[in-house]
Amino acid sequence: QVQLVESGGGLVQAGGSLRLSCAASGRTFSSFPMGWFRQAPGKEREFVAVISGSGSNRYYADSVKGRFTISRDNAENTLYLLMNSLKPEDTAVYYCAADSPYGGRWPNRLAAEYDYWGQGTQVTVSS
Repeated sequence: QVQLVESGGGLVQAGGSLRLSCAASGRTFSSFPMGWFRQAPGKEREFVAVISGSGSNRYYADSVKGRFTISRDNAENTLYLLMNSLKPEDTAVYYCAADSPYGGRWPNRLAAEYDYWGQGTQVTVSS
């Protein structure tokens, strides 16, 4: 089992920045590729970014590429998402998720295939 807890969400003006954190506990954190997803009201959960277990590989959705940066600190069992140049359309609940450590597709953009999820943190960007 892996327990995930997100933090760092809030209200920010367009053009501003936020850094989300995801604290993990349980099994060996570095074994898991980790992803960020988001879900806006009335919309399906969508992929934002994913990082490999070692942190050496990263992949982003086109909508956030160049603005968001995913990173991890395996010594601290923490995943991060730095969000710059935020736009009102980035408003959503943001979730971190752990993918299977046993291989599979890369990059994995399918929420249904992630094994563990946090409770989510709200990000609201005002215009």
